[in-house]
Amino acid sequence: MAPAITRIESVEFAYEIPDMGTDHHGFNLVYTPGESVERKLFALKIETDAGITGEYVGGNSPGAAQVNTFADYLVGKNPLERERHWSEIKRALRKYDRMGIGPVDIALWDFAGKHHDAAIHELLGTYRTRFPAYASTYHGDENGGLDSPEAFAEFAAECRDMGYPAFKIHGWGGSEGSRDLEREIEAVHAVGERVGDRMDLMHDPACELETFGDALKLGRALDEQGFFWYEDPYRDGGISQHAHRKLRRKLETPILQTEHVRGLEPCTDFIDAESTDFVRADPEYDGGITGAMKRARVAEGHGLDVEFHAPGPAQRHCIAATRNTNYYELALVHPDAPNTQPPVYAGDYSDMLDTVDDEGCVEVPEGPGLGVEYDWDEIESRATGSVHVYE
Repeated sequence: MAPAITRIESVEFAYEIPDMGTDHHGFNLVYTPGESVERKLFALKIETDAGITGEYVGGNSPGAAQVNTFADYLVGKNPLERERHWSEIKRALRKYDRMGIGPVDIALWDFAGKHHDAAIHELLGTYRTRFPAYASTYHGDENGGLDSPEAFAEFAAECRDMGYPAFKIHGWGGSEGSRDLEREIEAVHAVGERVGDRMDLMHDPACELETFGDALKLGRALDEQGFFWYEDPYRDGGISQHAHRKLRRKLETPILQTEHVRGLEPCTDFIDAESTDFVRADPEYDGGITGAMKRARVAEGHGLDVEFHAPGPAQRHCIAATRNTNYYELALVHPDAPNTQPPVYAGDYSDMLDTVDDEGCVEVPEGPGLGVEYDWDEIESRATGSVHVYE
């Protein structure tokens, strides 16, 4: 007899990241000694009549609001019919960005792994279980952390000494005009000259640069230093096929886009328009493991590599089952502050800076499902009171 979903619970919780604040706009997280920022996430349980619960912790408030629109549909359904659920929910959320699908789909994959007593990457088809990571920094600050080109270069060298084979700069952006652009370019040269012969280097302005011209100027500096990729440079928001096609034709550095392009079809269109060299995928943003792996296969069919965004157990399972990918993003890291990892794991799973081995690699969690154990006592002790139950 097929299993059925009996109950779904979503719990919002909060935790603080020490020595962290925001930049002058209030959006980018930056090193701020003595301060802290509060972050809210969601813990999801999908209970079944088989006595097995699918779990996932992550997501954001807009995504959680979307879960509220379709969770009732899943109650009574077979949790193993992920592809059917993915298709139905995708249609139901056609007016929205569909980010609510991701956490639910990941929890359904966790159930499937536990049901079959197998790790998710085994269900997907394992390609490898260990892979290299890149150190992906917090944004540049003005507070004695990553506050200068020299500080970025020094941190890159420290990461290289730890074993990291690659390093990505999130700089100061273009909000202060020519001053920030000049400093951004200086950081590119400082890091490139310090470790460029020993590391693959990436740059992600996170759509901060204000003009196509600024994106071009910074891109030419990346060309001079032989950067591995250039990601989401300016204020189009990372979604203009036309603009990025023109940009990549004027630069030697490969472009990485589609982190902010929602949906499988628009992502495929971006590739077909020759507007990116690498493809982005994120199981939380792109419709769960089901959706992220669809992107990976589309990229493979075009002869391109897919690079999975952000760290996490779901990302590790996707990478473990993907040939055409290069690095695991260990983000966000800093020489003097912890990354954004929530305190939710009961075991030894970690995405902190020191989690890589001597060769800069991480491993996929083994064990059924996601292969991680969540500390539900800790999660519930941090609950904000926003709980949704569907049964």
